Amino acid sequence: QVQLVESGGGLVQAGGSLRLSCAASGTMSAIKAMGWYRQAPGKQRELVAGISTGGDTNYADSVKGRFTISRDNAKNTVYLQMNNLKPEDTAVYYCNANILLGYLLKEYGYWGQGTQVTVSS
Repeated sequence: QVQLVESGGGLVQAGGSLRLSCAASGTMSAIKAMGWYRQAPGKQRELVAGISTGGDTNYADSVKGRFTISRDNAKNTVYLQMNNLKPEDTAVYYCNANILLGYLLKEYGYWGQGTQVTVSS
């Protein structure tokens, strides 16, 4: 049973920083792309940042220059460093990973349970 467990959310003032972590556990053959999404009340879930196995990254325009995604393949963990946070960054943040299972290397998408990030003005 594969699980993604997130940590690091919380309440912070505008201009502050938070670091989110997401660790994958369970029996896996490999982890491919990993990413962070967020969903604010009344809005659709949106991609915040993604990172490939090789470390290539992509970001939503709204977070470029403020957020940094990274991963530690040895620990099956992806991170999101969020600096200069703004009230509009307030949302539930979800970790996502594409994971290969079994000897047939079938690919499945997994989601974490979500962690709340609240930025006060």
